[in-house]
Amino acid sequence: MDVHELDTFLLIGSAVLVAAVLAVRVSVRAGLPSLLVYLFLGLLLGSSGAGIDFADADLALALGFAGLVLILAEGGLTTEWSDVRPSLGLSLTLATLGSAISVIVVSVGAHYLLDLRWELAVLLAAVLTPTDAAAVFSVLRAVPLRKSVTGTLEAESGVNDAPIVVLVLAISTGDLSHDGPWIFAAIIVAELIGGSAIGIAIGFVAARLLRGLALPSSGLYPLVVLSFTILAYGAATAVHASGFAAVYLAALVLGNTELPHRRATRSFVEGIAWLAQIGLFVMLGLLASPDSIEWWHVWTGLAAGAILTFVARPLSILACAVWFKVPWREQTFLAWAGLRGAVPIILATIPLANDVKGSDDLFNIVFVTVVVYTLVQAGPLGVLARWAGVRNDGTRDIEVEAAPLERISADLLQAHVSRGSKLAGVQVDELRLPEGASVALVVRGGEPVEPHRITRFRHGDDILVVTTRAVREATEKRLREVGRHGRLAGWGT
Repeated sequence: MDVHELDTFLLIGSAVLVAAVLAVRVSVRAGLPSLLVYLFLGLLLGSSGAGIDFADADLALALGFAGLVLILAEGGLTTEWSDVRPSLGLSLTLATLGSAISVIVVSVGAHYLLDLRWELAVLLAAVLTPTDAAAVFSVLRAVPLRKSVTGTLEAESGVNDAPIVVLVLAISTGDLSHDGPWIFAAIIVAELIGGSAIGIAIGFVAARLLRGLALPSSGLYPLVVLSFTILAYGAATAVHASGFAAVYLAALVLGNTELPHRRATRSFVEGIAWLAQIGLFVMLGLLASPDSIEWWHVWTGLAAGAILTFVARPLSILACAVWFKVPWREQTFLAWAGLRGAVPIILATIPLANDVKGSDDLFNIVFVTVVVYTLVQAGPLGVLARWAGVRNDGTRDIEVEAAPLERISADLLQAHVSRGSKLAGVQVDELRLPEGASVALVVRGGEPVEPHRITRFRHGDDILVVTTRAVREATEKRLREVGRHGRLAGWGT
């Protein structure tokens, strides 16, 4: 790429990015994943639109994996462990047993009902099975759901990519037929365990290091946190373990550690994830060619999506949820909320890059399925959540941000009283903060308010609390308790 080509790339790329960012508001308000807008932009710029010719499946696969790493890192860093922990068993069961059931059901249906040969049928089932982290994170966080439901779906989407990637790679390269199913299953388990162990280990080491490290600029904290999550991915893949499991779990550990400038870090990785989604989906739109999509691709994609959505996904939810006594209405919602997005399209580039027979047809079928069923499933999620009784009651705890004050060995905590927080209406003296912590300032409507003993907090307030290092964790715990339960939180303890 010479300087002139770079100038053209920057011109077109910045224009596409601006258009994509502006389109986010429209897609969020409509309750739809933004990926559809980005895919449409890619189609407009592609060979069937503006004429940009992009057909490099190997490059698309590499960039797709890179984008997924960033999206999974953002998902882990912004997921609350308290939301995931109660439903962790169900999430892991869905990501493993549920995925296996889905692959079996869809592959049998694709072979006997859609007349696809076995290799293509199993590949179609495998690439359509994993839920998409980007779609789940963007859509479900806009729908007020109970934390247990959101945690289940987010953890499932963060973990289920790992075993499916191994399966698709093994089929595309012929390793599955060479090693046999039992050896292959053992390889998947070993890679998941290894990747999980590496991710958790790097997450804890990084958290311990960053908690005691004072960097010269607050802008360096988001960079180093994101770098540690990517390091987990690279370390896992270097020893042939699951990089996707490693990056998600490392990010989950770091995201739930009280690090300095945590809110700034989350804002930074959210921006990076949006950039990855935009670039990823536009690239996939460029790779797709509407001119090559035939009618049999359309009806095969619609039929495969129907088997997945109305048969395979409900069966996998039923088989997994029965062990956890999940109500049937909640099961219905979990089945419908298994959103697909970029992940199936990215996985479809694996057989394309390995020149598997029929991989062009597979890519077109998957593309049709993802576009149509993303529209079908995302729209009614809010109504279905209300019917299933899984909507959130609106109660939230406070948001806490920490910044180090090195010279006096103290920390400055910034607590935001979000809508629904029970901290609203509580007086300063009712906080009962630990000795060594005090409310220094209240910012209300952009104006400073000097706090007194009887000052009452309101929704939208920002509270600045100065605390010594010794009682920082106890202070944050107390603030969160009051945010969840009100002035009587912990009374008598």
